[in-house]
Amino acid sequence: MDRSRCLFALPALLMWAPQAFAHQPAPAGDARSIAPAQVTQVAPGVYVRPGHAAVVFEDDDVANVGFVVGGRCVAVVDSGGSEAEGRALQLAIRNITPRPVCYVVDTHDHPDHVFGNKPFADAGAQIVGHAKLARALAQRAPTWLQRASARAGRALGSADLAMPTVTVTTTLDLDLGERTLRLTAYPSAHTHADLTVYDSATGTLWLGDLVFVGHVPVLDGSINGWIEVLDALRGVAAERAVPGHGPPSVPWPAAADDTLRYLTTLRDDLRRRIAAGESLRSAQETAGYTESARWQLFDDYHARNVAAAYAELEWE
Repeated sequence: MDRSRCLFALPALLMWAPQAFAHQPAPAGDARSIAPAQVTQVAPGVYVRPGHAAVVFEDDDVANVGFVVGGRCVAVVDSGGSEAEGRALQLAIRNITPRPVCYVVDTHDHPDHVFGNKPFADAGAQIVGHAKLARALAQRAPTWLQRASARAGRALGSADLAMPTVTVTTTLDLDLGERTLRLTAYPSAHTHADLTVYDSATGTLWLGDLVFVGHVPVLDGSINGWIEVLDALRGVAAERAVPGHGPPSVPWPAAADDTLRYLTTLRDDLRRRIAAGESLRSAQETAGYTESARWQLFDDYHARNVAAAYAELEWE
């Protein structure tokens, strides 16, 4: 990939404008064409539909999404990148349990995680997100919906994206019946609206995109904040983690190591270059490139990460 394509790319607002929707042999509204999502049980009652490394809006099933089954109802953790992905996940749930979906938890605002909300909201589920989620979606959804329309096979509008009805400022417990999920909201990190979900019954920690495994991290919030959040999160006692991208279940806290190393390497490198008076254009060509062989989609996102981090760090 010609790195010059990425020079001066808008670091945050449009960062995810080239990304995610589900394989749709027919328009997303045609439920008859949609098969149940293929899910993996990573712990008792905890299921993940694994995503794969691809650029959002250029491919489908990009993020890890899934659900937790309680004694009374089900909580979905991220719904996918399109209505079709949401319907496929909905069908998978029905194949496993007759219990209704009472909550959909959006771990942040990126389209590959939230554009599957609508089928669940239409069925009566409450959409739960960070206190800043609605504002983030309101700012970006029009552009994302326009980009998603081609994949959906129809024009999409605001009615196609279910917004949060329950918000989390610090922490919130969701009672699923004989199972409680602890939701925790964070300051700006990967985005400005990140949540984690902890299932104490199995020790499973859903991280959203606070952790990437294999797929290069994507910075859309604060590089300093993200490093601080990861340092704090590593102290959470969990048996396993579900990252936003990568294997559906990984050991914790080792799962955070690669993301933390990437972010720290990029920050340290940029601080040296900024102190030496190096321009953004020059930094985008070289900063953090010791990480290039370690990550998928590095050329698609790294230069944008450099731009976002540079804009933050030059004002320290």
